[in-house]
Amino acid sequence: METTIGIDKIGFYSPEYYLDLADLAAARQVDPAKYKIGIGQDQMAVLPPDQDIVTMAANAASQILDQADREQIDLLIFATESGIDQSKAAALYLQELLAVNHKARAFEVKEACYGATAGLQIAYDHLAAHPQSQKVLVVGADVARYGLATAGEVTQGAGAIALLITRQPRLLALQQPTAYYSEEIMDFWRPNYRDTALADGKFSTEQYLRFLALTWQDYQAKTNMTLADLTAVLFHIPFTKLGLKGLRQMTADLAASDKDNYFDYFQQATVYNRQVGNLYTGSLYLSLLSLLDQQQLPAGARLGLYSYGSGAVAEFFTALVQPDYQQHLQVAVHQQQLAQRQRLTVAEYEQLFQQTGLTDDQDYQIEPQSPQAKFYFAGQHDQRRIYQRKEPLHS
Repeated sequence: METTIGIDKIGFYSPEYYLDLADLAAARQVDPAKYKIGIGQDQMAVLPPDQDIVTMAANAASQILDQADREQIDLLIFATESGIDQSKAAALYLQELLAVNHKARAFEVKEACYGATAGLQIAYDHLAAHPQSQKVLVVGADVARYGLATAGEVTQGAGAIALLITRQPRLLALQQPTAYYSEEIMDFWRPNYRDTALADGKFSTEQYLRFLALTWQDYQAKTNMTLADLTAVLFHIPFTKLGLKGLRQMTADLAASDKDNYFDYFQQATVYNRQVGNLYTGSLYLSLLSLLDQQQLPAGARLGLYSYGSGAVAEFFTALVQPDYQQHLQVAVHQQQLAQRQRLTVAEYEQLFQQTGLTDDQDYQIEPQSPQAKFYFAGQHDQRRIYQRKEPLHS
């Protein structure tokens, strides 16, 4: 059997609190259609003090890892642009919480929203280059923050995606070659002295679409493929309207009847994104999970994936759907997780937003506030972050 490398399992976690954007629209005195149609978002996840990127990553990964996985992982990559330390990688906290094999490389990757794709491609190369290696864990966890009553407020969110990368994967087989492009631009950034991002929204949209055109053109040149070779196209989704613009650009030359399937798949691929908001590094993979959970795709279907990280780096690549992939998803877990969330008032959301975490070197404790979470952030002691696990890891 030919060896393939790809995504064997996907885990997902988002905070157990959310804000309905109709409520936010009323508070900000704007038409709800501006958010729900103009931006393409319905709800956004709101982070409570007992969760951060480490606990969200642990909660996502614990859904998919069994004892054999934890023993066989020899590379752990944590992608984030919401880092909790200027030196120590969040991957090391995660390794300890999940009891992952210590004979492993564990490090953090940063390049805006592209980070998880960088991790995915590193994982592919690692398994291809090291026949003795068995599994790689890649996580993308972030908190998207722009500030109260700002232009970017409606595109906030939080959550984590965990990807287990193996040979003979049961969900998706990654394909080579890929196409990538990078260029130093200032469309989005967050200096060390800020806990909210800075963005040039119109310029960033223009660059997202420009990089899409460049990478898609390069991918076609490398592979001789056309859009007809792709069953569906998935996008980095900071908000769904941006991905929709990307799809419209790619399908501009198609007859109207030939566009329908691509747009139908896009709607299925953004069900979760509309409810959670912006995951930064995890947004593309939440869209992928949404499509896999919502839609029965034929074995061998080729999915196009467009990853974009401001600053900027982009990559276009494809993956093949594996036979019987539906048997290896956790659709009920994902849907129940979203259904069990607590709806906040705008005042409650604003109060949580202003609880920004560490501001000095004093000790403090945080009581668990997320009933469904297996892991939580318990505070700080001696300038050391404290994490807790509520129950034993499953075998």
